[in-house]
Amino acid sequence: MERKDIILDAVEKNKELVLNAERWLWTHPQTGYTEWQAHEYLVSKFQQLGYEVIPAGNIPGFYTDVDTGKKGPTLYIMGELDALDIANHKEAVDGMSHACGHHAQVSALLGIAAALKEDGMLDGMCGKIRLVAVPAEEMIQLDYRESLLQKGEISYMAGKVEMMRRGFFNERGLAVMIHTNTNNDGIEFKASLGYHGCILKTIKYKGVASHAGCAAHLGVNAEYAAMLGLQACNDLRETFVDSERTKFHPIMKGVQSSVNIIPDEMVVESYVRSKTLGGMIRENKKINRALAGAAAALGASVELHDRHGSSPEYHDKNLMELAEECCAKLVGKDKVEFTYDAWGSSCSDFGDITAVMPGLQFNAAGALGTCHSIHFTMTEPWRFCKNSAAAQLLIAYELLKNDAENAERIIANYKPVFASVDDYFKTVDSISLDCDAVKYNNDGSVLIKFS
Repeated sequence: MERKDIILDAVEKNKELVLNAERWLWTHPQTGYTEWQAHEYLVSKFQQLGYEVIPAGNIPGFYTDVDTGKKGPTLYIMGELDALDIANHKEAVDGMSHACGHHAQVSALLGIAAALKEDGMLDGMCGKIRLVAVPAEEMIQLDYRESLLQKGEISYMAGKVEMMRRGFFNERGLAVMIHTNTNNDGIEFKASLGYHGCILKTIKYKGVASHAGCAAHLGVNAEYAAMLGLQACNDLRETFVDSERTKFHPIMKGVQSSVNIIPDEMVVESYVRSKTLGGMIRENKKINRALAGAAAALGASVELHDRHGSSPEYHDKNLMELAEECCAKLVGKDKVEFTYDAWGSSCSDFGDITAVMPGLQFNAAGALGTCHSIHFTMTEPWRFCKNSAAAQLLIAYELLKNDAENAERIIANYKPVFASVDDYFKTVDSISLDCDAVKYNNDGSVLIKFS
């Protein structure tokens, strides 16, 4: 039998296990850093398969190693645990829904674990395969994550970054992950060169409340200051470098006030997204300057709170080529679409993995509707789970066979953004900012601090 047939047979043998997991996880959605139901369910299934599970600790998530017994690099294969807070999805549970298909990713991860227990599946390979269930990819509910930061329960907003800090990705190697894709065009696998990174921003304008009718002159309108700040940021857009495709997309969270009171607070949340880490950091400083300048113009104050969200995600072209060949073996070349110059403006913390090692995140079909919307649904869960598991298993074999010659070649030729995980953390830690950006002095001068 060809290797692909051995893999497909091993995956097919575990169809019931995988589909039961997909349905159970779909009906038990939880958002980032609260995914304990999915965590416990999957831990029990992995243990039933005979795996030793290493948990993340005080947050959901775990890994398990599949060791070939021969020296070689580590291949990290991941699945994400978290759902979205989309209360009006028709199948939402407690206001949450897996409207991005992460539940199917980790179901496929379980299928990979089960398939690797079948006879002969590790034959010819060296090194290790580390299967990792990761929390908190969706960058939502920032207030909750900030509370975890302040209590010292996490150090980073994003799950993969937090797991990097906890040593989950410290071994020399490379990484692969498959995300759900929503299409009905007959294409089974899609990939692009990469995606944006982002800085997370919470902006708190503070003014002075006063009677809006008879004493407006005694107030400082925080809402107006926020509006002026956002207009200033909007006017900066033409200064952004075109090739970096930087985006700033704020939302005003509203005021706790009434129509007859000058509002004394306005909270704004936003991302600064960019194709490069340098562009992200540079343009964010300009945005902070504009936000602080607007506050000073109206006599308001503003708190700036910046957090690292994710690094830009660059897929290794050599790994893309190998994965494309594997996918074509499974489903035919006409059903595979790898585009080596395409770029997406969404963000994922998988980008932080690619900042330190070769990595590839690509898509497999099986869902319909727009991701992150009330229309998302898994129409063909087995189509996704089967193809996802089989593709990643075949990629693992091609990387780790023949003394891992393909993996070693890809690792040797990769030029990571950072030479080490320590260098990476030094840079992303420098992004964090908490400051009162405007100080009014007694002599009438104003001090503005924005970085």
